[in-house]
Amino acid sequence: MTDYAILLMVELTRDSEMLSAHALAERIHVEIPTASKVLKLLAGDGLLESYRGASGGYRVSRQAGDISVAEVIAAIEGPIAMTECSVEEGLCSQEDSCELRSNWQRISLAVAGALQEVSLAEMSTPMTKNDNPLQITTLSVS
Repeated sequence: MTDYAILLMVELTRDSEMLSAHALAERIHVEIPTASKVLKLLAGDGLLESYRGASGGYRVSRQAGDISVAEVIAAIEGPIAMTECSVEEGLCSQEDSCELRSNWQRISLAVAGALQEVSLAEMSTPMTKNDNPLQITTLSVS
């Protein structure tokens, strides 16, 4: 659902007009019930404005550059965390004997921070090979 949420949000930021769930579902090639469910979650979290009626539909509540990927993910999934214990105490049966929580929190904060730095405006602009911020290198083992 999160993948669809990003697609829907990017599509809505490309077009300043209000779009129906049906039109959006067609544009991103998903079933209408799926698009409707995701759109309701996004509207419920304040990322979209929704309007009822024959000429109703959805539109983004802010500019694409002001909405982060992290916000969209959180609207669908809840808090961004690698493990449940990264967010809230008492959710893991291993918590009393596990010494990894602080490291999981550190990792979760890094991932959330990285997602916070990417806007929907950036997501809607394809990257070229030269734009890749991650230089992947191959290590050879001898």
